[in-house]
Amino acid sequence: MKHDTVVKEFIIEEFLPDVGIAELASDYDLMAGGVIDSLGLLKTMAWLEDRFELRADQIDLKPENFRSVAEISTFIERAQKQQAEAE
Repeated sequence: MKHDTVVKEFIIEEFLPDVGIAELASDYDLMAGGVIDSLGLLKTMAWLEDRFELRADQIDLKPENFRSVAEISTFIERAQKQQAEAE
């Protein structure tokens, strides 16, 4: 996924400061592992809006979109495509 690295950097900076980027697997379940909770989910969504210029009304709040780095990366790509098509 093309956004995996930047997503990993955000997750590590905000939630896992003692973890190296190579240690965080793209498929690691961030919610089940206690990395992202409801407040963390809000913080992640705000970051997505700012970093990728996604509009809040286009962010799908389904928790499964934020379960792993890979799923967040896929979500970004899908949201950017939908936003481009809507313009």
